[in-house]
Order: sequence, then structure tokens, then C-alpha cells
Amino acid sequence: MLCMKRIRYSKYVPDPAGEMSMEDLLSALSDYLLQSGFQNYLYDDFGDGEQTLDDLRRAIEQALLDSDLLDEQMRQQLQQMQMEGTLDELIDQLIQRMQQEDYISIDQPHDPARQSGAGGQVGEAQQQVKFEITDKSLDFLGFKTLRDLMGSLGKSSFGRHDTRDMATGIEASGASRQYEFGDTLNLDITATLSSAIQREGMNLPLNIEYSDLQVHQCEYQSSCATVLMLDCSHSMILYGEDRFTPAKKVAMALSHLIRTQYPGDSLSLILFHDSAEEVPLSQLARVKVGPYYTNTREGLRLAQRILQRQRKDMKQIVMITDGKPSALTLEDGRIYKNAFGLDPLVVSQTLEEVSKCKRAGVLINTFMLASDYGLVQFVQKVTEMCRGKAYFTTPYTLGQYLLMDYMSRKTKTIH
Repeated sequence: MLCMKRIRYSKYVPDPAGEMSMEDLLSALSDYLLQSGFQNYLYDDFGDGEQTLDDLRRAIEQALLDSDLLDEQMRQQLQQMQMEGTLDELIDQLIQRMQQEDYISIDQPHDPARQSGAGGQVGEAQQQVKFEITDKSLDFLGFKTLRDLMGSLGKSSFGRHDTRDMATGIEASGASRQYEFGDTLNLDITATLSSAIQREGMNLPLNIEYSDLQVHQCEYQSSCATVLMLDCSHSMILYGEDRFTPAKKVAMALSHLIRTQYPGDSLSLILFHDSAEEVPLSQLARVKVGPYYTNTREGLRLAQRILQRQRKDMKQIVMITDGKPSALTLEDGRIYKNAFGLDPLVVSQTLEEVSKCKRAGVLINTFMLASDYGLVQFVQKVTEMCRGKAYFTTPYTLGQYLLMDYMSRKTKTIH
């Protein structure tokens, strides 16, 4: 007797935890993941940037409730789960997916109550579980910011730093010329044979001499070493505006652009405040503002040391700031500070460092996030000395100006 195979159909029940795009969730959480301390500026909280899983749970809940991550059917299911008290279970599942797909790494704290041996031991109150976003998340957030910025610029594609000069290479984009010692041997076979035939005629075997060699020309593409100086003084989160988080996003977008489209270029990051330090780009997401003052001179000194190690055609400093110089590192290591007006000592020492940049052929381009008199006056002087450019912008148009400026540097003179 034959048995008929039966198929049971049931109503489709959406699974938000399994069907939600992790990239969409990451996009909705980007401001939280890259926060710069703006929420806690009233408390002078210059912490180490560590975030807890409890913080992440609250951020995901807010993203689910306030953003457009879910369609109408899933939104109704989410509201039902909220009423039934099962929303926390969904959030835990999303966090587990983020960890499994390598968007976050979770650091389980040591529990002193868990000791080997027969006897029990009572430990202290367990520390909160910390997490960090991974390089995969940073790469995606950098790509997303770059894509959004390029979309706003109306650019569908972007390439390397083209120049008016010609050089031999692999890609042919210009007329052929006679081979010279040191050229890439990218032979133009047709032109080479034609030269030999014109000299020898159609006799076989064809005698090709050194003077017959013709090589393709391609556009010379210059390399550029950039140091991004990012102001992280206290003013970057004061006055009811977070200027630092958008600046971090732009830095990540620039890093992604250089890595994917300008592989011959280099990018280094300096944070300047009371002092200055170089920070790996991989740590950018965890950086917060603080301390208070703006030691522009120390940032310029460090930038020059970094650029001295680079062997590139162009060297430039890109400075993002919202304040005039207000601090100076003295010879004995002490920090001299004066936030009131343009301090003659601070300004003169800072401009002396600008002069050194000029003598070393280092270009300085400044992006101002404020327009107070002292800052504008200082930046105008810097621009005059280094023949750079100065842009007055807002945190939310900063990326458009900076990327346009970077990609517009397409000319270079070879002597």
C-alpha cells in the first residue's frame, strides 16, 4: 500500500532576531558605538571608552523602537513582545548574533568567587560585562560613512591622485614613447615593430634594436602621506553640540577611502588636547574627548616626526579643530595653559612650528568647526604661511569638504 507524503502548511511567523540585517542594526547603533563623551560632558567624564553589555542592550532597544529597522509586521510583533515582557530575550539573541558574526567581542570579567578547590568562596560583586566593537565593525562603519558622504557629493566613483605628468606603467592611457633606462618595460609591441620595419624593411628575421623599443605611457599617480590632527579638547562637546563624533566618522571614512582607493597613500592619526599623541586608527572608535586645552604646537611637532618617516611625493597635515591654540609644552615638560584670548607666547611658538612645516614642504589644511575671532585669526595666519587652505564648516558638512579637498589634489610638478 502506497503512503502519500503530506506537507503541512502553517502561518509564517517572522523571526526578528534571525531575519534582521546586522549591517542595518550596526548603522542604527553607529552614534552610540562611536560616542565621544557628549552625553556625560556635564560630569567631566573622560573615561577610557569602555562600554558595558547593559549599555548595549539599552541602545539596541532604543534602535528597535525608534528606527526603521523593522517592517510593519515585525514592528507589531515587537510591540507584542514588549507587552509580554519578552523583548529582552530578543535583544540577547541579537547580541549573540553580533558576537557570532564578529561585530563585537565580549570581555567576561574575572569572578573571584570561582576558585578551584573543594571549598567555596564568596567573591565581591561581579563587574559588569564589557564589550568592544571589532575591526569588522569599524570597517563597515567607515564604508557606510564614506558611501553616505560620496552620495551627498554626487560621486559614483573615485580613483587615485591623477596628475598632469606622464610615466611608464601597467595601464596605458597615453601615447607611446621611446624606452629610456629605468622605465617599466611595458612594451608597445605594435609601435616597436613598426619602428624596426621602418628602419630595416620587411626582411626576416626582423632585427629589433634598443632604439626601436617603445613603451606605453600611463598617467603619473602621486602618493600622499597625510597626518590627520583631530582636536579632542573639551570644547568639542560643549555648547550643546557634539562636534567630536562626526569628526571621528569622517576620519574613519577617510581611512576607508585611502585603504581601498589610494593604496599608495598613508594616513596617521594624532589627537591633540593638553598634549598630543599618535593613536592607531583601529582605536579611533573608542576615543573620547578630554582633557581641556588645545596644544596645537605639540600636535604639529608630532605630525612632522611622523611625516619625516614617510617617503611620499606629497606630505600634508589635515587639522580639524574648533579652538585657537591655548596650551604649550615647555622645555621642562610642564604644560603652559591660557584659554583667554590669543596668548602671545602660545601663538608665537605655534607659528614657529608652522614655519618649520613650510620649510619641510608640508602642507597644512585646516577645517574649522567654530568661527570665534581668535581661531579665525590664527588659521588665516597659518594658511598664509603654508599656502594651504582653510574651511569654515559644521560637524555635519565636515566630511564633504574634507573628502572633496583630499580628492582634488591631483596635480604635481616634477623638476
